Amino acid sequence: MQRMEFDDDLTACASLVERGDPDRFAAAMAAPVPARAVLFPLYAFNLEVARAPWVTQESTIAEMRLQWWRDALEEIRGGGKVRRHEVVTPLSRVLDAESAALLDRLVGARRWDIYRDPFEDAAHFTRYLEETSGHLLLAAGRALGGMPEAVARDAGYAAGLAQFLRAVPELEANGRVPLVDGRPEAVAALAQEGLARLARARKGLRDVARPARAALLAGWQAGPLLRQAAQAPGRVAEGTLQLSEFRRRARLLRLAATGGI
Repeated sequence: MQRMEFDDDLTACASLVERGDPDRFAAAMAAPVPARAVLFPLYAFNLEVARAPWVTQESTIAEMRLQWWRDALEEIRGGGKVRRHEVVTPLSRVLDAESAALLDRLVGARRWDIYRDPFEDAAHFTRYLEETSGHLLLAAGRALGGMPEAVARDAGYAAGLAQFLRAVPELEANGRVPLVDGRPEAVAALAQEGLARLARARKGLRDVARPARAALLAGWQAGPLLRQAAQAPGRVAEGTLQLSEFRRRARLLRLAATGGI
C-alpha cells in the first residue's frame, strides 16, 4: 500500500465524507491511519457519484454528472494526465487500471437512481448492489493490499443491502420503486440472503490481507441490521431499521480491533 500524506485534497475528501456519509466516515476513522488515506478518496468519490442523480430533476443533467466521473476514471485507467480535482487527484493515487474499471461499472449502475423505473428482476437488484457497494469494497481492498473478489462481493452485497433497506422509505417518498417484492415475507427472505452472504464472506477472511480488512469496516452494521429486517421486516417500511448509538460504537470498536465483519 502506497503511503500518502494528508494534504489539502485528502483533508477535503475526509470533510466531504464526514458531512455526507457519517457511517463510512466512522469506519474510516476506526481504520489504521495509513488506510484512511486510501479510504477517504474512495468514499468521497462514492458519495459524489451517489449524489449525482439526486441533485437535479433533469435526467440529462444527471447523466452528464455521472459521465463526468466516468471520464475521470477513464483518465486514471489510461495512466496519462488526470484532471485536477480535490477528489479525482487523490483517487488517481490509489487506483490501478483494474480498480478504475470496477468503479466505472459502479458509476454505470448508479444510472438506475436517475429514473423511476423499478428493477427489472431480482438479478438486476443483486447486480446493482454488487456493482455499487461490492465494487467499492473490492477497489478499497485491492488498494489496501489485496482481497478476493468473492469476499468483496459477498460482504459488499450484505453491506449494500442493509443500507438500501434503510433507504426504502426515502426512495418511495421520491417516487421510486426500490424493491422487486415488497411483501414482508419477501423482505425477510432478502435479509436472510444478505446474512447468508455475510456468513460466506466471514469464511473467506483468512484470505484477506490484514491491512485490507480495513475496507470491510464499511459494513460494520450490516449483520445486526439485516437480522432486524429478517426478524421484523415491517421495520423496513417504517424506517426504524437502526442500532442504538451504544451498540453502533461498541460494534465498530470490536470489529476494528479484531479485523472481523
